[in-house]
Amino acid sequence: GVVERDSYARMLTAPYDGRVTAIARGSKLLLDALGVWPAILPHAEPIREILVAEAGSPVEVRYDSMELDGEPLGWIVENRRIREGLLARVRELPGIRLFDGEEVAGIRRDAFAARLELASGRRLAAPLLAVCEGRLSRSRARLGIGARRWDYGQTGIVCTLRHERPHGGVAVERFFPDGPFAVLPMPGDRSSIVWALEDGLAAAMRELDDAAFAAEVEERFGDRLGAVSLEGPRWYYPLVLVWSERYTDWRVALVGDTARGIHPIAGQGWNLALRDVAAVAETVVERLRLGLDPGEPAALEAYEAWRRFDSLALVAVTDGINRLFANDVLPLRLARNVGLALVERLPPAKRFFMRHAMGMVGHLPRLMRGEPL
Repeated sequence: GVVERDSYARMLTAPYDGRVTAIARGSKLLLDALGVWPAILPHAEPIREILVAEAGSPVEVRYDSMELDGEPLGWIVENRRIREGLLARVRELPGIRLFDGEEVAGIRRDAFAARLELASGRRLAAPLLAVCEGRLSRSRARLGIGARRWDYGQTGIVCTLRHERPHGGVAVERFFPDGPFAVLPMPGDRSSIVWALEDGLAAAMRELDDAAFAAEVEERFGDRLGAVSLEGPRWYYPLVLVWSERYTDWRVALVGDTARGIHPIAGQGWNLALRDVAAVAETVVERLRLGLDPGEPAALEAYEAWRRFDSLALVAVTDGINRLFANDVLPLRLARNVGLALVERLPPAKRFFMRHAMGMVGHLPRLMRGEPL
């Protein structure tokens, strides 16, 4: 079963908010295996190229899908379309029950099950509880699992732009000393902006009206897309790294941002969460096939080791990139330009980084490789 705080009706009728998710190829394979991708695909914009550059530098790295197999490097999809596809699929599957409009009021565990008490008074029990409540998870706190927090001193700004020129399926990331600035292609002549700014500058941006904000975007991005205007609201949220002390407890597995919340600089947070989901599913299925309890410590220890290694690597990469490009000291700037130039001139290096962006490297769960459980 799935316990969800929002009601089914509210999740389907929530107003358009402009927020999007970058779906890597590995995540697409999982969604396809679950029967969700066909509902999402009509609303997905493929990423054909990714351009990476430092502001003020003539050096640019171009990741072109044609240098691999011609398939998209990823897809940009509005969050509401993903939500609609998932909810529709949940309703189709008789083995899943959705407890919507419910909140967890208490958690107990014994030798045989994790037991939930919901605010409505309903009681549920299962051999394994997967907690996926975001970075500020109340259930994680109830379970006594601590989490470390590092404040980046940055605010994430997310919004949707409408522009006069087509984007051509090109995603762009530019690094500025005050934070990275990404433009992600959406269906139609629209793009999503994901902009990480120092807190003080972000507060100043919040005071601007839409026209003035669009002018700031044009100044950063140039005229590649022509004149731009905002579509929908702007979203501001603090950028904080969250790292749980452990990913498992007795009959409990932490999933997604509840386990770890990373910097959005690489757009990999949701894809990392899906790898958690796929790993939990694979662990459960393997135990059940052997007639074993999926919530036993041996199963959870394997999940913890698997996911913490993958998570630590991505945390190190995203945190390191953010710190590297935030330092505007001349020797570092020159070193960054040399590094970008080398990547652009070395096809094997470019293919390596593209496969990373596509979520196709490392110890992947079977579902992320397009294989059945």
